[in-house]
Amino acid sequence: MVAGRPDSAREGDDRSRTGRIKDFAYEKTPEKLKNATDLQVRFRTGFVYVAVSVLCALISDWTTLALLVATAGITAGEFYYMLRSDAKLPNEMLGIIAAMLYPVSVFFLGLTGALYVSLALLLALIVWYVFWMRARVPDVGVSFFGAAYCGMLLSGLIVVRTALPQPWGGVLVLGLFLSVWANDSFAYLVGSKFGKHKLAPRTSPKKSWEGFIAGLVGSAAFWCLMTLVPGVEMSVPQAVLFGVISGLMGVLGDLAESRIKRNSGFKDSGTIMPGHGGLLDRCDSLFLVAVTSAILLVGGGCIPYAG
Repeated sequence: MVAGRPDSAREGDDRSRTGRIKDFAYEKTPEKLKNATDLQVRFRTGFVYVAVSVLCALISDWTTLALLVATAGITAGEFYYMLRSDAKLPNEMLGIIAAMLYPVSVFFLGLTGALYVSLALLLALIVWYVFWMRARVPDVGVSFFGAAYCGMLLSGLIVVRTALPQPWGGVLVLGLFLSVWANDSFAYLVGSKFGKHKLAPRTSPKKSWEGFIAGLVGSAAFWCLMTLVPGVEMSVPQAVLFGVISGLMGVLGDLAESRIKRNSGFKDSGTIMPGHGGLLDRCDSLFLVAVTSAILLVGGGCIPYAG
Protein backbone atom coordinates (compact mmCIF):
# COMPACT_ATOMS: atom_id res chain seq x y z
CA MET A 1 0.00 0.00 0.00
CA VAL A 2 1.40 3.42 -1.01
CA ALA A 3 0.15 6.86 0.17
CA GLY A 4 -3.02 5.34 1.56
CA ARG A 5 -4.04 3.73 -1.74
CA PRO A 6 -4.76 0.00 -1.76
CA ASP A 7 -2.79 -2.27 -4.08
CA SER A 8 -5.99 -3.15 -5.96
CA ALA A 9 -6.48 0.52 -6.89
CA ARG A 10 -2.94 0.83 -8.20
CA GLU A 11 -3.33 -2.40 -10.17
CA GLY A 12 -6.54 -0.99 -11.66
CA ASP A 13 -4.69 2.15 -12.74
CA ASP A 14 -1.97 0.02 -14.33
CA ARG A 15 -4.53 -2.01 -16.27
CA SER A 16 -6.29 1.17 -17.39
CA ARG A 17 -3.00 2.70 -18.54
CA THR A 18 -2.11 -0.49 -20.41
CA GLY A 19 -5.52 -0.47 -22.07
CA ARG A 20 -5.06 3.13 -23.27
CA ILE A 21 -1.64 2.26 -24.72
CA LYS A 22 -3.09 -0.75 -26.55
CA ASP A 23 -5.97 1.35 -27.92
CA PHE A 24 -3.55 4.00 -29.18
CA ALA A 25 -1.35 1.36 -30.83
CA TYR A 26 -4.41 -0.23 -32.44
CA GLU A 27 -5.54 3.08 -33.92
CA LYS A 28 -2.11 3.56 -35.51
CA THR A 29 -2.06 0.05 -36.97
CA PRO A 30 -2.74 -0.22 -40.75
CA GLU A 31 -6.22 -1.55 -41.57
CA LYS A 32 -4.89 -4.68 -43.28
CA LEU A 33 -3.08 -5.68 -40.11
CA LYS A 34 -5.84 -4.97 -37.59
CA ASN A 35 -7.74 -8.21 -38.03
CA ALA A 36 -4.80 -10.57 -38.34
CA THR A 37 -5.35 -14.12 -37.13
CA ASP A 38 -3.41 -15.50 -34.17
CA LEU A 39 -1.28 -17.54 -36.57
CA GLN A 40 -0.47 -14.46 -38.67
CA VAL A 41 0.46 -12.45 -35.59
CA ARG A 42 2.61 -15.30 -34.32
CA PHE A 43 4.34 -15.65 -37.69
CA ARG A 44 5.08 -11.92 -38.05
CA THR A 45 6.42 -11.61 -34.53
CA GLY A 46 8.52 -14.75 -34.94
CA PHE A 47 9.88 -13.50 -38.27
CA VAL A 48 11.01 -10.20 -36.73
CA TYR A 49 12.63 -12.01 -33.78
CA VAL A 50 14.48 -14.46 -36.03
CA ALA A 51 15.57 -11.75 -38.48
CA VAL A 52 16.97 -9.51 -35.74
CA SER A 53 18.74 -12.44 -34.07
CA VAL A 54 20.31 -13.65 -37.33
CA LEU A 55 21.44 -10.20 -38.43
CA CYS A 56 22.93 -9.28 -35.05
CA ALA A 57 24.75 -12.61 -34.84
CA LEU A 58 26.27 -12.31 -38.32
CA ILE A 59 27.12 -8.62 -38.65
CA SER A 60 29.80 -8.27 -35.95
CA ASP A 61 30.90 -8.96 -32.39
CA TRP A 62 29.41 -5.62 -31.36
CA THR A 63 25.94 -6.30 -32.74
CA THR A 64 25.97 -9.72 -31.09
CA LEU A 65 26.89 -8.05 -27.81
CA ALA A 66 24.07 -5.50 -28.24
CA LEU A 67 21.58 -8.33 -28.89
CA LEU A 68 22.66 -10.24 -25.78
CA VAL A 69 22.65 -7.15 -23.55
CA ALA A 70 19.13 -6.24 -24.66
CA THR A 71 17.94 -9.84 -24.29
CA ALA A 72 19.43 -10.14 -20.80
CA GLY A 73 17.83 -6.90 -19.62
CA ILE A 74 14.35 -7.63 -21.00
CA THR A 75 14.22 -11.24 -19.84
CA ALA A 76 15.50 -10.30 -16.37
CA GLY A 77 12.72 -7.72 -16.11
CA GLU A 78 10.13 -10.35 -17.06
CA PHE A 79 11.63 -12.81 -14.58
CA TYR A 80 11.41 -10.37 -11.67
CA TYR A 81 7.90 -9.32 -12.68
CA MET A 82 6.72 -12.93 -12.40
CA LEU A 83 8.51 -13.55 -9.10
CA ARG A 84 6.89 -10.48 -7.53
CA SER A 85 3.54 -12.19 -8.09
CA ASP A 86 4.92 -15.17 -6.16
CA ALA A 87 5.29 -13.08 -2.98
CA LYS A 88 8.95 -12.28 -3.64
CA LEU A 89 10.53 -8.82 -3.36
CA PRO A 90 13.60 -8.89 -5.62
CA ASN A 91 15.77 -5.86 -6.23
CA GLU A 92 14.88 -5.45 -9.89
CA MET A 93 17.19 -2.52 -10.55
CA LEU A 94 20.35 -4.28 -9.33
CA GLY A 95 19.34 -7.55 -10.99
CA ILE A 96 18.60 -6.06 -14.41
CA ILE A 97 21.78 -3.95 -14.40
CA ALA A 98 23.89 -6.98 -13.44
CA ALA A 99 22.19 -9.17 -16.07
CA MET A 100 23.10 -6.63 -18.75
CA LEU A 101 26.65 -6.26 -17.45
CA TYR A 102 27.44 -9.98 -17.63
CA PRO A 103 27.79 -10.12 -21.46
CA VAL A 104 29.66 -6.80 -21.47
CA SER A 105 32.13 -7.96 -18.81
CA VAL A 106 32.82 -11.26 -20.60
CA PHE A 107 33.26 -9.41 -23.89
CA PHE A 108 35.95 -7.11 -22.49
CA LEU A 109 37.50 -9.16 -19.66
CA GLY A 110 36.75 -12.77 -20.47
CA LEU A 111 35.48 -15.15 -17.82
CA THR A 112 37.13 -13.02 -15.14
CA GLY A 113 34.63 -10.30 -15.98
CA ALA A 114 31.72 -12.55 -14.99
CA LEU A 115 33.40 -13.11 -11.63
CA TYR A 116 33.75 -9.36 -11.06
CA VAL A 117 30.07 -8.75 -11.87
CA SER A 118 29.00 -11.60 -9.57
CA LEU A 119 31.05 -10.24 -6.65
CA ALA A 120 29.82 -6.68 -7.21
CA LEU A 121 26.20 -7.85 -7.40
CA LEU A 122 26.53 -9.94 -4.25
CA LEU A 123 28.10 -7.04 -2.34
CA ALA A 124 25.38 -4.63 -3.53
CA LEU A 125 22.65 -7.08 -2.53
CA ILE A 126 24.18 -7.53 0.93
CA VAL A 127 24.18 -3.76 1.45
CA TRP A 128 20.56 -3.63 0.24
CA TYR A 129 19.60 -6.46 2.58
CA VAL A 130 21.23 -4.83 5.59
CA PHE A 131 19.68 -1.39 5.12
CA TRP A 132 16.24 -2.24 3.69
CA MET A 133 14.30 -3.87 6.49
CA ARG A 134 11.64 -5.44 4.26
CA ALA A 135 14.20 -7.49 2.34
CA ARG A 136 14.49 -11.16 3.24
CA VAL A 137 17.19 -13.69 2.47
CA PRO A 138 15.01 -15.36 -0.21
CA ASP A 139 14.67 -11.95 -1.90
CA VAL A 140 18.45 -11.67 -2.07
CA GLY A 141 18.63 -15.16 -3.56
CA VAL A 142 15.96 -14.42 -6.17
CA SER A 143 17.69 -11.15 -7.12
CA PHE A 144 21.02 -12.90 -7.66
CA PHE A 145 19.49 -15.90 -9.43
CA GLY A 146 17.58 -13.74 -11.91
CA ALA A 147 20.72 -11.87 -12.98
CA ALA A 148 22.79 -15.05 -13.29
CA TYR A 149 20.00 -16.93 -15.07
CA CYS A 150 19.29 -14.24 -17.65
CA GLY A 151 22.74 -12.68 -18.01
CA MET A 152 25.59 -14.95 -16.96
CA LEU A 153 24.30 -18.04 -18.79
CA LEU A 154 23.72 -16.04 -21.96
CA SER A 155 27.34 -14.81 -21.87
CA GLY A 156 28.46 -18.20 -23.14
CA LEU A 157 27.55 -16.95 -26.62
CA ILE A 158 30.14 -14.17 -26.26
CA VAL A 159 32.80 -16.84 -25.69
CA VAL A 160 31.70 -18.66 -28.84
CA ARG A 161 31.33 -15.50 -30.97
CA THR A 162 34.78 -14.10 -30.16
CA ALA A 163 36.64 -17.42 -30.47
CA LEU A 164 36.67 -17.34 -34.29
CA PRO A 165 37.43 -14.51 -36.71
CA GLN A 166 34.70 -12.69 -38.63
CA PRO A 167 32.42 -14.01 -40.08
CA TRP A 168 32.83 -17.54 -38.74
CA GLY A 169 32.22 -16.69 -35.09
CA GLY A 170 28.85 -15.29 -36.11
CA VAL A 171 28.09 -18.34 -38.26
CA LEU A 172 28.84 -20.60 -35.29
CA VAL A 173 26.52 -18.58 -33.03
CA LEU A 174 23.86 -18.76 -35.75
CA GLY A 175 24.35 -22.55 -35.79
CA LEU A 176 23.63 -22.64 -32.06
CA PHE A 177 20.50 -20.54 -32.56
CA LEU A 178 19.35 -22.92 -35.29
CA SER A 179 20.00 -25.95 -33.09
CA VAL A 180 17.78 -24.46 -30.37
CA TRP A 181 15.04 -23.53 -32.85
CA ALA A 182 15.25 -26.98 -34.47
CA ASN A 183 14.95 -28.61 -31.05
CA ASP A 184 11.81 -26.61 -30.29
CA SER A 185 10.29 -26.99 -33.77
CA PHE A 186 10.93 -30.73 -34.16
CA ALA A 187 9.62 -31.37 -30.65
CA TYR A 188 6.45 -29.36 -31.34
CA LEU A 189 5.73 -30.83 -34.76
CA VAL A 190 6.32 -34.47 -33.81
CA GLY A 191 4.86 -34.10 -30.33
CA SER A 192 1.63 -32.48 -31.54
CA LYS A 193 1.08 -35.19 -34.16
CA PHE A 194 2.46 -38.35 -32.56
CA GLY A 195 2.96 -37.50 -28.89
CA LYS A 196 1.20 -39.93 -26.57
CA HIS A 197 3.51 -40.23 -23.57
CA LYS A 198 3.83 -37.15 -21.34
CA LEU A 199 7.35 -36.00 -20.54
CA ALA A 200 6.65 -33.84 -17.47
CA PRO A 201 2.86 -33.70 -16.94
CA ARG A 202 3.01 -31.57 -13.79
CA THR A 203 5.44 -28.97 -15.12
CA SER A 204 4.63 -28.82 -18.85
CA PRO A 205 1.64 -31.01 -19.77
CA LYS A 206 1.98 -30.51 -23.55
CA LYS A 207 5.47 -31.99 -23.86
CA SER A 208 5.81 -35.64 -24.86
CA TRP A 209 8.62 -38.18 -25.02
CA GLU A 210 8.11 -38.51 -28.77
CA GLY A 211 8.60 -34.77 -29.25
CA PHE A 212 11.53 -34.80 -26.85
CA ILE A 213 13.40 -37.40 -28.93
CA ALA A 214 12.60 -35.60 -32.19
CA GLY A 215 13.97 -32.37 -30.71
CA LEU A 216 17.25 -34.04 -29.81
CA VAL A 217 17.56 -35.32 -33.39
CA GLY A 218 17.02 -31.80 -34.73
CA SER A 219 19.60 -30.36 -32.35
CA ALA A 220 22.19 -33.03 -33.26
CA ALA A 221 21.59 -32.43 -36.99
CA PHE A 222 22.54 -28.75 -36.77
CA TRP A 223 25.53 -29.53 -34.59
CA CYS A 224 26.75 -31.83 -37.35
CA LEU A 225 26.47 -28.92 -39.80
CA MET A 226 28.64 -26.84 -37.47
CA THR A 227 31.56 -29.19 -38.19
CA LEU A 228 31.73 -27.47 -41.61
CA VAL A 229 32.47 -24.03 -40.10
CA PRO A 230 36.12 -23.06 -40.74
CA GLY A 231 38.08 -22.99 -37.48
CA VAL A 232 35.89 -25.57 -35.73
CA GLU A 233 37.76 -28.81 -34.99
CA MET A 234 34.92 -31.21 -34.25
CA SER A 235 34.25 -34.72 -35.57
CA VAL A 236 30.75 -35.84 -36.56
CA PRO A 237 30.42 -38.32 -33.64
CA GLN A 238 31.53 -35.54 -31.30
CA ALA A 239 28.98 -33.18 -32.87
CA VAL A 240 26.19 -35.74 -32.40
CA LEU A 241 27.11 -36.16 -28.73
CA PHE A 242 27.38 -32.42 -28.15
CA GLY A 243 24.11 -31.85 -30.02
CA VAL A 244 22.28 -34.32 -27.79
CA ILE A 245 23.75 -32.77 -24.64
CA SER A 246 22.87 -29.30 -25.88
CA GLY A 247 19.35 -30.47 -26.70
CA LEU A 248 18.94 -31.92 -23.22
CA MET A 249 20.00 -28.60 -21.70
CA GLY A 250 17.52 -26.79 -23.92
CA VAL A 251 14.67 -28.98 -22.69
CA LEU A 252 15.80 -28.48 -19.08
CA GLY A 253 15.81 -24.71 -19.58
CA ASP A 254 12.32 -24.85 -21.08
CA LEU A 255 11.01 -26.93 -18.18
CA ALA A 256 12.68 -24.62 -15.65
CA GLU A 257 10.88 -21.58 -17.04
CA SER A 258 7.61 -23.54 -17.19
CA ARG A 259 8.04 -24.32 -13.50
CA ILE A 260 8.65 -20.65 -12.70
CA LYS A 261 5.51 -19.61 -14.59
CA ARG A 262 3.41 -22.33 -12.99
CA ASN A 263 4.55 -21.37 -9.48
CA SER A 264 3.85 -17.69 -10.20
CA GLY A 265 0.49 -18.27 -11.88
CA PHE A 266 1.53 -16.95 -15.31
CA LYS A 267 0.71 -18.37 -18.73
CA ASP A 268 3.32 -16.17 -20.45
CA SER A 269 6.29 -14.28 -19.04
CA GLY A 270 5.21 -11.06 -20.76
CA THR A 271 3.50 -9.46 -23.76
CA ILE A 272 6.43 -7.97 -25.67
CA MET A 273 6.07 -10.59 -28.44
CA PRO A 274 2.42 -10.77 -29.60
CA GLY A 275 1.40 -14.33 -30.31
CA HIS A 276 4.39 -15.70 -28.40
CA GLY A 277 4.22 -14.06 -24.98
CA GLY A 278 7.35 -12.67 -23.41
CA LEU A 279 10.95 -12.72 -24.62
CA LEU A 280 11.78 -15.08 -21.76
CA ASP A 281 9.32 -17.57 -23.25
CA ARG A 282 11.38 -17.60 -26.46
CA CYS A 283 14.83 -17.64 -24.82
CA ASP A 284 14.30 -20.11 -21.98
CA SER A 285 15.99 -22.92 -23.92
CA LEU A 286 18.80 -20.67 -25.13
CA PHE A 287 20.17 -19.80 -21.67
CA LEU A 288 21.43 -23.25 -20.73
CA VAL A 289 22.36 -24.08 -24.32
CA ALA A 290 24.55 -20.96 -24.49
CA VAL A 291 26.69 -21.80 -21.48
CA THR A 292 26.70 -25.56 -22.17
CA SER A 293 27.81 -25.02 -25.78
CA ALA A 294 30.67 -22.76 -24.71
CA ILE A 295 31.85 -25.37 -22.20
CA LEU A 296 31.60 -28.21 -24.73
CA LEU A 297 33.30 -26.33 -27.59
CA VAL A 298 36.12 -24.88 -25.50
CA GLY A 299 36.56 -27.90 -23.21
CA GLY A 300 36.45 -30.28 -26.17
CA GLY A 301 39.17 -28.34 -27.98
CA CYS A 302 36.79 -27.50 -30.86
CA ILE A 303 37.42 -23.75 -30.77
CA PRO A 304 40.30 -21.67 -29.40
CA TYR A 305 39.75 -19.48 -26.36
CA ALA A 306 42.36 -17.42 -24.58
CA GLY A 307 40.09 -15.66 -22.07
